[in-house]
Amino acid sequence: MSKRRLARENCLQSLYSTDISSLEPSAVLASFQMEEFALEEKVFEFYKTLYSSTVANKARIDEIIKKTSRNWEMERMPAIDRSILRMAVCEMMILSSAPVAVIIDEAIELAKKYSTEKSGKFVNGVLDSIARQNDLVK
Repeated sequence: MSKRRLARENCLQSLYSTDISSLEPSAVLASFQMEEFALEEKVFEFYKTLYSSTVANKARIDEIIKKTSRNWEMERMPAIDRSILRMAVCEMMILSSAPVAVIIDEAIELAKKYSTEKSGKFVNGVLDSIARQNDLVK
């Protein structure tokens, strides 16, 4: 597994924890700082930046997702799919830390691994639409 994928997987777990519990983001971040992956400085820094940016920009990110995911209220989406979409939109539109195609592929793989059978297609459709609507596709 690539180091960035490891960071994204841990970020996804952190976002999911934040979304479904009453834990503060700082508490979630502190608990993940104790994980083995945190020993690799670059991996942990990418994770921390992605997680913190997603949490800090959640309202803006949710508006972007809502405009694209017709017939799907954010609250009706599975929490894991919601977390994947938030993380990918943050990486695509706020951090611009990797090519959009790579970010979308990573999000699809996470959806296939952690969510339902149909989640990969759903995540792909929403992220592809966001990328096209915001001229991120080259």
